[in-house]
Amino acid sequence: MARMQPGVITYSGFLGKDIRDYGQIIADDEMVLEELGKSAEEIADRLEFFQQMSFDAFEASTMVEKIYDVNTEVVRGYLPCPFMHQGVYRKSYTTVTNTKSGKSFTYSALNIHLIRVHHFFEGKESHFRLEPRELVAELF
Repeated sequence: MARMQPGVITYSGFLGKDIRDYGQIIADDEMVLEELGKSAEEIADRLEFFQQMSFDAFEASTMVEKIYDVNTEVVRGYLPCPFMHQGVYRKSYTTVTNTKSGKSFTYSALNIHLIRVHHFFEGKESHFRLEPRELVAELF
């Protein structure tokens, strides 16, 4: 929990204004995923797919599947996993806009790792919180 607080790894931290501990956040999000019939790994795969498509376009905006406008910005530096998992993750921020719904969301390379390995979508109102219900609705 200490590594997830503001100013430790990232300026705003990973918990936002959520009063739950990360274990409860994960459990609650997994219940939503079960209800929706999707896994954290499926979501991480989809996010990684969009990020890679954007990288392949040399970090320019690109249309994917004729529906998604995708752009990735890469900035200098790397971020470690707050769960002390080995490895560091490039500071890159991918924005996916579903042109049919008009909704968009932004995520980092670290978000993909947190979702795939730890099933952690971050706390409510954290800067990079990804709502599982919204992701499934917009990406699948």
